[in-house]
Amino acid sequence: MLKAENLPTQDLPETLQNFIVALQDEEVISVAGLEVYGDYGLLRSLAVGKQFRNKGIAKNLLQQIENLAKKQHISELYLLTETALDYFKRNGYQKINRDEVPVSVQQSAEFSEVCPQSAIVMKKTIKHL
Repeated sequence: MLKAENLPTQDLPETLQNFIVALQDEEVISVAGLEVYGDYGLLRSLAVGKQFRNKGIAKNLLQQIENLAKKQHISELYLLTETALDYFKRNGYQKINRDEVPVSVQQSAEFSEVCPQSAIVMKKTIKHL
């Protein structure tokens, strides 16, 4: 699914810890992941199969990832996107400059090697109860 959506796969962890996968009839229909860097998280690999879009699946996945981030006491979520700026804006993420990202996140493979410099960087502060 990630390859079909032109999302990077070469740096995925072997165990996919902190990844959420939705199945329908044993077929992967959506996926989202969270990489943890201390108090910060990197949202990655949010994808929904074309035939399953516009059904609220991405929103549900995003909420699950944000809840997972809260449980792990993450204060800020970052992401890189080339195609979904408006979607993430509607969901509370704001566009920021690359130099505003914490060094620990900047050193991730996704941020430093895999995604192009042209990718847009976004951030959301995670509010804890």
